[in-house]
Amino acid sequence: MTTLERPRLERVEQLSMSAALNRAMADALEADERVLVFGEDVGPLGGVFRVTDGLAARFGERRVFDTPLAESGIVGTAIGMAMNGLRPVVEMQFDAFAYPAFEQITSHLAKLRNRSRGRIELPVVIRIPYGGGIGGVEHHCDSSEAYYTHTAGLRVVTPGTPADAYDLLRDAIDSPDPVIFLEPKRRYWSKGDVSFDRTAAPMDRAVVRRTGADVTLIAYGPMVATAMETAEAATEEGWDVEVVDLRSLSPFDDETVAASVRRTGRAVVVHEASGFGGYGAEVAARLMERCFHHLHAPILRVTGLDIPYPAPKLEEYHLPNVDRILDAIARLQWDDEVDGVDGVVLGGGHGA
Repeated sequence: MTTLERPRLERVEQLSMSAALNRAMADALEADERVLVFGEDVGPLGGVFRVTDGLAARFGERRVFDTPLAESGIVGTAIGMAMNGLRPVVEMQFDAFAYPAFEQITSHLAKLRNRSRGRIELPVVIRIPYGGGIGGVEHHCDSSEAYYTHTAGLRVVTPGTPADAYDLLRDAIDSPDPVIFLEPKRRYWSKGDVSFDRTAAPMDRAVVRRTGADVTLIAYGPMVATAMETAEAATEEGWDVEVVDLRSLSPFDDETVAASVRRTGRAVVVHEASGFGGYGAEVAARLMERCFHHLHAPILRVTGLDIPYPAPKLEEYHLPNVDRILDAIARLQWDDEVDGVDGVVLGGGHGA
């Protein structure tokens, strides 16, 4: 069992995810005068999570600036700027705070390139801190990725490591397409090696974080670290677990993910969002279509509960953890016969 390392050619620093995101924006602002950063409190304050700390002082208020508390106006302004040659990077302060801008995102940002038959490009990046694990109340801990991935015309990416935070954000800013950039806020303070050589996998590719032979754990964003922890714990049970980090939620990297599941024959999809109608359902359906004859067991999901996000004291019961994922792995028909019928499992339900 080995962890696949990213190539390290020259410059490498140990950074937190928030610092890696800050560096990505600083390098993009330095490299291209068309890049602008704006949103609520992203200027002198540096944002609620200080991800934009120091950028306004370094690049000036014409390029990094605060906006009114009006998310629809923020995105609408970004669309107009992009139509006129600029490359806006805007921040929605929290996941659910982006909902007032949803009409701008789905009706205009996602559709203008198609509506204009490719004549209008909208290189807009919308940064959204998302997910739980910080003791926040409702409207501060949503996992809303399914809304955006269901909307054709948007790219949706989410980093699981500080290294990917840098690379994916640089790629998103360079992209001619609008990108919803989901930042797992519970991982802002996690640290790791970050290379600035832009040698990572392309923005639309998944990566195998850990190789294994028995089962594939499919995770993204905040759950990548949890999946890696689970894979280590699974060795005590005799399971050799592979971990795939999706990175790009839309477009989806069918090739990498399906290749992993064909090798292992079993799969568990993990995400914080509620299970019913969640992103994991799409992943499971795609893998059933492409890997059916390689599967030794049904594909399972370990997800958040089908409830509004709970109070801070209860969120540990809502969020997937190592024990819940190990329980799902244990259900993956490890014997030739299950309940007396080959290949059939009885009982169970959605959202492990």
